[in-house]
Amino acid sequence: MTELELTVSRTIPAPRKAVFEAWLDPATMGKFMRPAADMASAHVTVDPTVGGAYEVIMIAGDKEIPHRGTYEAIDRHDRIVFTWLSEWTTEDSTVTLTFEHEGEGTKVTLHHVGFPNEDSRASHEGGWAEILEMCEDAIV
Repeated sequence: MTELELTVSRTIPAPRKAVFEAWLDPATMGKFMRPAADMASAHVTVDPTVGGAYEVIMIAGDKEIPHRGTYEAIDRHDRIVFTWLSEWTTEDSTVTLTFEHEGEGTKVTLHHVGFPNEDSRASHEGGWAEILEMCEDAIV
């Protein structure tokens, strides 16, 4: 596994259950799993079970950007772990999401490991931060 990793977090003013479930619901995921807020909603399919596959096809203009993987852990309302495979990650790329009560909301922390280089890591860091922001918009 590559040593390049990143961590981003955001507190979303919504109950932990709602924030957690948004990451397993394809209709809601489609609203926030996209390259930027002004881009079209992603096409998302999920089998939200351990070992189940997902696919997120982000749309950037007329270009489709596929991301695929499998769920490695789903601890209801606490943690989701999934592989994250695209042309900009390594074969062992993994994302871990944790969900914690914080005041009246939920702190989401996203930890991603598995980048081929610093440029890919930096691009993903900005992308994940924006996705967390759009996740809040999709839920609240």
